Amino acid sequence: MSDYLEQAASATDKKNWLLANQCLQQLSLEKTNQFQQALDIALTVLEQGDFQERWNLAKIFPKFGDIAISPLIEILEDEEVDLEQRWFAGKILGEFNHPEVIITLANLLKNTEDEELATISANALANLGKSSIDLLANLLSEPDYRRFATSALAQIRSREVITPLLTVAQDQDPAIRSAVIEALSSFRVPEIVPVLIEALNDYAAVVRKEAVIALGFRKDLAIELDLLNHLQPRLYDLNLEVSQQAAIALGRLGTEQAATALFTVVKSSSTPIPLQITIIQALAWIETAVSVEYLQKSFPLVAEASILEIVRMLGRIELEMLKVKAAQILFDFFYSGDSIIETTPIKQALAHAWGQLGKDLAIEPLRHLSEDDDARVRLQAIASLKHIVL
Repeated sequence: MSDYLEQAASATDKKNWLLANQCLQQLSLEKTNQFQQALDIALTVLEQGDFQERWNLAKIFPKFGDIAISPLIEILEDEEVDLEQRWFAGKILGEFNHPEVIITLANLLKNTEDEELATISANALANLGKSSIDLLANLLSEPDYRRFATSALAQIRSREVITPLLTVAQDQDPAIRSAVIEALSSFRVPEIVPVLIEALNDYAAVVRKEAVIALGFRKDLAIELDLLNHLQPRLYDLNLEVSQQAAIALGRLGTEQAATALFTVVKSSSTPIPLQITIIQALAWIETAVSVEYLQKSFPLVAEASILEIVRMLGRIELEMLKVKAAQILFDFFYSGDSIIETTPIKQALAHAWGQLGKDLAIEPLRHLSEDDDARVRLQAIASLKHIVL
């Protein structure tokens, strides 16, 4: 018997699960013919250890190979065993790409009434990948198990899941529809595009949100699908998260038309502050002369928190040809006489932004800020001056 196996056995007898676990971790199983004893110890720790010990132990089981499958299945199917132990057995089985494992997990997914076990079964099947797709696809036809099967299929990033997922793209459950949209967005195939477009008008906000996110990454289809006109209405969505994602998506399109659509929303007095901030960020990401000009025009239209974000985003402009323009916008704002200029967060942000832009025209206002009453403003202004001058 190897030293580590002997120590693990001794630790098990003393119910020192931590030490038993550590010894098993060190054991080189491929060099011992006492697999069964090591497996028995591992199963004992799995049965009696705490959550952390079980978690650390889970990585060992694949080393045992197929001999670990039967006892793990027995644990998973035993309703008398505590739920956490069964959960770990299901998680570990997800590492064994074996027909018996797939059938067991699929049956549990189909028959269990416990949501946690159904979830771990779905995740384990997803981890097994292509070999489990057919079994999961068959479960889609059964309403009681459709959500878990959809969740599992959605985690398998293989083209083989596209066809079964499309069969539930119009399911009554919005959680299923959103999972389908999120999963389909990973694939660049023509048949999913109409589904994404249609989902933009789904009655469930969670589905609209996933559709907006998905189409926001399809800049390659911007002209062909006229994405601007599909996404723009979602800027006015009653759900804030959807409208924010629409702003992000338009920012990714990066066109001047997208910038104009974003600025139109900024001009509305009813635009909530979180959406104002997201739009400001999106305009900065577009980073064209037009979008930067829209940022300048937004100063008198938005709330204080949004003004602060404009200053910050202008300081992050990366195109050299736009840095002077950004620095000048901040210069004009600083001398505009707006009372908000006197607030410490704005002065700090201005000093930092000018330092990032590194343009000489900022030297005068930075010298002014270096004499500010607030030490935080002074320190930031001095640091930015040093960056520009040096």
